[in-house]
Amino acid sequence: MPFFVVTYAYTPDSAARDEVRPTHRAWLASLGDILVVSGPTDADGAFLVFEGADAAEVGAVVDADPFVTDGRVVGSRTVVGWTPVLGRAKDRL
Repeated sequence: MPFFVVTYAYTPDSAARDEVRPTHRAWLASLGDILVVSGPTDADGAFLVFEGADAAEVGAVVDADPFVTDGRVVGSRTVVGWTPVLGRAKDRL
C-alpha cells in the first residue's frame, strides 16, 4: 500500500489541545496497521504517516480524528503521497 504524510498546523488554543489529547491518542491507537507513525512537531503541529489506497481514503480517516472534529485544535491539514527511497528506516516500512 502507498504511504501518505499528513501534517497538522495547530491553532493557538493549547488548552483545547490538552483537553482533547487523550481522546485523540485513543483514536490514533485504534487505527491498527493504517497508521505507521505520528507525533507532534516543534513547529506547533503534527506529522502523521499512514498507509492507504489513496489520499482521499487517508483524508477521510483523518476527518474522524478528535483533534479535527473538535474544531478548536487543527487549523489546517495536508495529505500528500510519499515514496520512501533512501534512509536507514526505508527497509522497515
